[in-house]
Amino acid sequence: MNRRKFIKHNGHLMLLAPFAPNLLVPEAKSPAAHSRERSEKPDWLVRMIRKNDANLGNLLPRLVEDRDDPDVGGVLDANGMPSPHAATAFLKTGGCALVCPESVHYADEALVEKMGHAARFLLSLQHSDGTIDLLSTNFHSTPDTGFIVKWLSPVWRLLGGSAVPGKDRITQPLKQFLLQAGEALKVGGIHTPNHRWVVCSALAELYKIKQDPAYLARAERWLSEGIDMDADGQYEEKSSYIYSSLSNRVLISTARGFDKPQLYEYVRRNLNMNFYYLHPNGEIVTEASGRQDNSIIGTLENYYYPYRYMALKDGNGQYAAACRLIEETAFEKTAGFLYYFLEDKSLWEELPAAQALPSSYSKVFPNSNLARVRRGSYDASILAKSPVFFTFHKAGLALQGVRFASAFFGKGQFVSESLTEGEQGFILSSYLKGPYYQPFPQEKIPGDGDWAKMPRSERPQSEVQELYSKVTVREEAQGFSVEISIDGTDRVPVALELIFRPGGTFVGTVPHETLEDTYYLKSGTGTYSHAGSAIRFGPGLHRHRWVQIRGALPKQDAPTVFLTGFTPFHHVLSLT
Repeated sequence: MNRRKFIKHNGHLMLLAPFAPNLLVPEAKSPAAHSRERSEKPDWLVRMIRKNDANLGNLLPRLVEDRDDPDVGGVLDANGMPSPHAATAFLKTGGCALVCPESVHYADEALVEKMGHAARFLLSLQHSDGTIDLLSTNFHSTPDTGFIVKWLSPVWRLLGGSAVPGKDRITQPLKQFLLQAGEALKVGGIHTPNHRWVVCSALAELYKIKQDPAYLARAERWLSEGIDMDADGQYEEKSSYIYSSLSNRVLISTARGFDKPQLYEYVRRNLNMNFYYLHPNGEIVTEASGRQDNSIIGTLENYYYPYRYMALKDGNGQYAAACRLIEETAFEKTAGFLYYFLEDKSLWEELPAAQALPSSYSKVFPNSNLARVRRGSYDASILAKSPVFFTFHKAGLALQGVRFASAFFGKGQFVSESLTEGEQGFILSSYLKGPYYQPFPQEKIPGDGDWAKMPRSERPQSEVQELYSKVTVREEAQGFSVEISIDGTDRVPVALELIFRPGGTFVGTVPHETLEDTYYLKSGTGTYSHAGSAIRFGPGLHRHRWVQIRGALPKQDAPTVFLTGFTPFHHVLSLT
């Protein structure tokens, strides 16, 4: 039996019975109650509702409405495929709009009908085990089912407690979906550290709908492994933009749903750490991430709910200041979390008085192989275990990466093995070896000429070449110096890259002969400027034209300045 027929015809199972008497159903609100609620909402929440309307406007054209189409009710994703996640985005966004008198879609009958089709389509995509697929990579996926449950459970409760006419067309199939998903969450596995807390959060959200002790028991089982937080206050994946913020949100949900206040302490520790991960313009450091957000431009919108929730819970003025920073720099991106703020009116309260965030510090995060230095309007990151070992942000400009490579046996991309801090500054270093290999031991020769049977590990080495690289980063007036020393084998070509964020203008550089957005700093000082701000760098060095060194990482799609030389290579770069 296929999954659509299973879900349609097996209504005798309690887990699929949408109106079983033991299930909690939100109390519907009268129109008068909605009118009072409208007048109570703070201005920032009304702004969020209007942005949610704009987001819904982008989703509506992707809805499949042709009744003859087998995917009617589906929502197309960015690849033109009707997917569970696209349908979920539509249901989440539309559900928030339907229950808000401030929305242009409030109680809109046409939207109710469209969402009813989408809810039934989502139900048709659910496997008989309760899971859904993430079409880009995961199939019969419990964690991706957990994501959807944690998004749609609050929406089901909001709709169930509303006076929206015809809401049952949405809530009935949606509840059916959620309850069967709960069966998968009781037993299913995960892939990544954060998936455990996503599943716990989804179980906590379901527990508000049906107090099934198996939900709590399964969450307890995952939580018994311990929260994956290091001494720095960072989660295992070190994903400062995506997954750390997610872990904060779902741990709050788990703490609230299952009455586990001890989980708040992990959220506090991460929120406190983030104060030292902030660039002056409100962006967050991402270069130490172990996930797909590594080195992307990230702002703090994903942290708005945890900062606001904990600011009000703890009366914490620094958390309040973080909320104000998000409102000033990234508020338009927070609308995807509207359901949190609609369901919990305590979040509508005024924030405590803001207290200043750290703006002058030098701090090492050893578990993330990262050091952070900020001095008011500029800051830097120094990184080990990364080809980008230095970044410099200044008043709207960004030197988003410094890296170098040598043509040393095709493996000369510099990645420091360690990061230490001493009187000389921050020290990064690496050691490379390039041997040659002698004939295979006579007594071990297989006799058939098969090269694979004569591994290098068993061949004597000779003419061993070595390369020692050391970087020393020091603070200087209004900036930093980066001293690079490469010794060992002589006459090895070296190319040093300065990778800038697009948008500025160079002075003092020379365009590359053939490559776009590629420049030399041959001598003197170069300047990269935009909107009245400038980063100055130099002195230049130009001993050859080879910038795409063999074995080096490809040039990034960004304005890049190269300094070139040979070993022994000793150069001090000033950045202000």
